[in-house]
Amino acid sequence: MDEAHRRPPGVTDAEVEAVGTVAEAQEYIERARGRLYDLHQLIGRADLLYQKAADQLRETGHADLAERIRTEVVGLNVLHGRWTFQMVEEFDDGFWTTTREVSHAVRDEVTGGRRHVQEAEVKERNRTKGRPGHEATPIDDHRGNGP
Repeated sequence: MDEAHRRPPGVTDAEVEAVGTVAEAQEYIERARGRLYDLHQLIGRADLLYQKAADQLRETGHADLAERIRTEVVGLNVLHGRWTFQMVEEFDDGFWTTTREVSHAVRDEVTGGRRHVQEAEVKERNRTKGRPGHEATPIDDHRGNGP
C-alpha cells in the first residue's frame, strides 16, 4: 500500500469507517451533480428541437401550432423563474460546494487529508500478493512485487 492511502497512526477503525461513509455520501452527490448537468443539456437540446419543430410546422402550413410552441414551450422556465443553467449554478454554489468543503474537512481532520484509506485497506486485505493483476500500486512490477 502506498503512503498516500495508509492509515495515519492513532486513527481507529471506526474513524476510518466514518470517513469512508462521508466519502461515499460525497460520491453520490457527485453522481447527482452529473445527472443535473445531464438534465441541463437534455432540456437545452429539447428547447432547440422545439424551435426547429416550430419552423418546420410553420413551413408546412401549421402556423398556429408553430406559434403555440414558440410562445408556450420555447424559453419556458423549467422551475419557477429558472432555466437549467440557473439550477446548475445554484446547486454548484450552494449544496455541492458545502458538501465538498465539509467532506474535505472531515478527511483532513481525521485522516490527515488521505483519501480512500478504507478502500485501500480493503484492497490490501483482498489482493493475492505476487499474482498478476493484484499489484498493490501501479509502480509494482508485472509479477506483483513492489515497494
